[in-house]
Amino acid sequence: MGGILVLAEHLRGNLSPQTGEVIGLARELKATVGGPLVVAVIADDPVRYHADLALDGVDEVLAVEAGAYFDPAVYEEAAHRLALAEKPRLVMLGHSVNGMGFGPALAVRLGGSFVSDAFGIESDGGRLLALRGGYGNKVVTKIDITDPCVTTLMLRGGSGKPPPSGSAPLRIVPLDLQPAAAHTAEHKGYVDPPPADVDITRAEFILSVGRGIQDEKNIERFRALAERLGAAFGCSRPIADSGWLPKAHQVGLSGKVAQNCKLYVALGISGAVQHLHGMKHVETIIAINTDRNAPIYTVATYGAAIDVFEFADALEREFN
Repeated sequence: MGGILVLAEHLRGNLSPQTGEVIGLARELKATVGGPLVVAVIADDPVRYHADLALDGVDEVLAVEAGAYFDPAVYEEAAHRLALAEKPRLVMLGHSVNGMGFGPALAVRLGGSFVSDAFGIESDGGRLLALRGGYGNKVVTKIDITDPCVTTLMLRGGSGKPPPSGSAPLRIVPLDLQPAAAHTAEHKGYVDPPPADVDITRAEFILSVGRGIQDEKNIERFRALAERLGAAFGCSRPIADSGWLPKAHQVGLSGKVAQNCKLYVALGISGAVQHLHGMKHVETIIAINTDRNAPIYTVATYGAAIDVFEFADALEREFN
């Protein structure tokens, strides 16, 4: 047993961004786990995805022909057969709606261990540790997955970065999946979620607000300030949980990771563990909080223990 099997996800002919992120994490683990990194795509025309999946570090792309629409029973059966044939140490897929549709059932059939909603993997003295939230995402937990058994890992979006293009060969794997498809489920159509006005994972400059702004009525002032500065408008979990901003704006363990951010301005944010997960890696962090002992200052590049409204006043005057 060895190597990594990544299960690709796609929708309406387009690969999910999570697939590239999962491959990126798998690539980082390849040397530690040993064995090949194989990516499998299950689709009605799987060959079309070959070039997009043949990323650097991938040793082979497996193409499995199936129906035109996602079917959890078909994906479970196909992934199970592939895992039995390839005998990977890790099976990795995105923690998404589709992933949750078949990932846990796949893990049960494979045995071994299972970690859902993970956002990273660490190698510590020969041990493999999967990172995920605990106690309502208030703390980071580390789950030891070192035991030499197959582990099914479902990774949260925004947890990795896609590697550059590569030249992995394609292998077509013929599987008879008709028995798995013989059930009463029927694809009726797609229902799109409400459009989000921000993509925290792609933004290079983010201005985020926390409980320090005191009242929902102040949201629009800081939104306008973010627009004036050319920044994406983010927030901490209490702001999203209170309904002051949609969940798409939340930065943190239970929100989005500021994956491409280069400048992060945190206004009135204390810096709880779950929020730090989403932004502590950013190269330049500016924190404004009157509490000099706030955890946000442990990761901030620059900080000022002043009132956020005074800071906003100064920015508005400077960038009027």
